[in-house]
Amino acid sequence: MRDIPLGDVRVIELGQLLAGPFCGQLLGDFGAEVIKVEDPGRGDPMRQWGREKPYGKSLWWPVVARNKKSVTCDLRTSAGQDLVRRLVERADVLLENFRPGTLERWGMSPDELHAINPRLIITRVTGFGQTGPYAPRAGYGSIGEAMGGIRHVTGDPDRPPSRAGISLGDSLAAVHACVGTLVALHERTRSGKGQVVDSAIYEAVLAMMESMLPEWQQSSYQRERTGPVLPNVSPSNVYPTMDGDSVLIAANQDSVFTRLAKVMDRPELAADDRYATHSARGEHMAELDEIIAAWTAGIDADDLLARLNEGGVPAGRIYRAEDMFADPHFAAREAIVRVPHPDFGELAMQNVVPKLSATPGSVRSVGPALGQHNEEVYRGLLGLTDADLARLSGDGVI
Repeated sequence: MRDIPLGDVRVIELGQLLAGPFCGQLLGDFGAEVIKVEDPGRGDPMRQWGREKPYGKSLWWPVVARNKKSVTCDLRTSAGQDLVRRLVERADVLLENFRPGTLERWGMSPDELHAINPRLIITRVTGFGQTGPYAPRAGYGSIGEAMGGIRHVTGDPDRPPSRAGISLGDSLAAVHACVGTLVALHERTRSGKGQVVDSAIYEAVLAMMESMLPEWQQSSYQRERTGPVLPNVSPSNVYPTMDGDSVLIAANQDSVFTRLAKVMDRPELAADDRYATHSARGEHMAELDEIIAAWTAGIDADDLLARLNEGGVPAGRIYRAEDMFADPHFAAREAIVRVPHPDFGELAMQNVVPKLSATPGSVRSVGPALGQHNEEVYRGLLGLTDADLARLSGDGVI
């Protein structure tokens, strides 16, 4: 059996909801032992989140908590904090997404944790980071999306800013936190020392904003909402088909547009001064979209996609979940995996990304029951006795 690449990494996850736990999910996907610490009796609110709840249970929790172990611990008590310190002695990473200062109030500042374990990576995900005047503020993903710039450019130009239908800011902060954690783990192999990874939601969003900042700084150009297109990138739009469907065509590169013109039986378009270059096509985007839409409207979607694919023109439908389940490419690459679940039977979810050729990640288990691994972790890892566990349980610590 091939090794799982992070099989020798132990993560203590103290966060809740999405910004921290999604980072834990990514690390767990590649084999890290992720021990999730949750409030006794309540657990992570993600256990209740999501619109659809068969058997009264969240369909989101099995995904974001997959490959993790759950232990209960009241972090607001001195006994609970002591349990975390004992876990930290045996850990490689501590992951949290509390407001700045929370760990410090509990006597677990980076300096205090590094005194216990100098090799510890402390990954902290917050709305605004650990420093700066906004650091103490509450900061959800939606606020980070607004201040990071993506909300202003999302939606139609004649309407207020919109949002993606997912928690984009939280997820981006988690992905950057995961990258930072892996970098810190690599650096530790040289220095032998841990460090703090500080991932702010607004900065994770800002990192994706392409050339927005220099455009303003150099030219006072402010990007605005442009609906389904990008300014001066043409053709790249959604076009209607004869059977009432629609197809997205992206042919904005010169060579690709030449191929599109050939597929359309309009090779002269590629030589027309209005469409011959990237800049020219951007300037004449509206009229070019009208020409292409008039052509696609006379062809069924399947036929249109077949012609475009054969002609080497990037194109595709806008998929919903049901389309993904029916797509042969998704099936061939195992983009969707089915995992045994105690209530739902086989539960479908997105597979691990990216794919590694020699040491791929895997989904080995769905999100655990609350406190499912108390015995394994507290008795097996920390060596607590029956009397210790009974006392902690009786005091409401676990």
